[in-house]
Amino acid sequence: MRSFRDFAEITQRDEMLDQHTWLKVGGPAQFLVRPRTRDELVQVVATCHEEQIPVHVLGSGSNLLVRDEGVSGVVLHLGSAELGHVTVDGNRVRAGAGALLSHTISESVKAGLGGLDALVGIPGTIGGALHGNAGGKSGDIGQFVKSVDVLTASGEQRTRRDEELSFSYRQSSLNELILLEAEFELAPESYDLITHRMRKLWIMKKATQPLVFQSAGCIFKNPRGMSAGLLIDQAGLKGTRIGHAEISDRHANFIVTHTGATARDVLRLIDLARSKVSEQFGVELELEVQIW
Repeated sequence: MRSFRDFAEITQRDEMLDQHTWLKVGGPAQFLVRPRTRDELVQVVATCHEEQIPVHVLGSGSNLLVRDEGVSGVVLHLGSAELGHVTVDGNRVRAGAGALLSHTISESVKAGLGGLDALVGIPGTIGGALHGNAGGKSGDIGQFVKSVDVLTASGEQRTRRDEELSFSYRQSSLNELILLEAEFELAPESYDLITHRMRKLWIMKKATQPLVFQSAGCIFKNPRGMSAGLLIDQAGLKGTRIGHAEISDRHANFIVTHTGATARDVLRLIDLARSKVSEQFGVELELEVQIW
């Protein structure tokens, strides 16, 4: 039976996670493990299960806030070429969970396949996008999924097909430890038509979101029939700064960080936004960003 010590070649101890997240804040991972292949990933997870070592999964770090104290146990970084592959076969696209959403969109568009282009400008990996059903006004990723290969906490691989999957606003039924690979069914479309649509969406995002700053995307989910950003704005918090973090003055559902910011600064802004919106409008904001 393998021991966690057998993975020393792909393990770093006390690796700071601030440089692995878009907010650029957060403490160290006790162990940062970078599996190179799917088989190696399965072995690491099975070994952690046997040795009762906690496991977290890190994609591109775009929708994540790591506390200043850091993370105990193993943080799996799914950044290898094998875990991030993208292939196109007819109108089907297969993508590893570590593949960037932007790269997957680009490959599907080059093949003349429309659908995923509705997600242009959304950061992150395929795994994170599926878990949180990433999307916007033009659609979400769940509507294109045909199957997802998953890995349980005990290291067991399974395939979940579209009839047993459910997707809703910023959530999915994919609750296994790791999503390994997904297959999407897309529609053939004119390359020019797809790229024209993408340009319009991208222009809208650039006009309304603080894309040039360090942020984790939207901090809160939109309450039913409401806009979290508008509620925070109406509570008078747009531009509010604590330490070196601030609620964006462009879009109040974004928190941006500056040099010297800490996770504590961000957490205090999150608590402030929640309490003010609850106090003034009776609405409880639900987090969209993950906190470790």
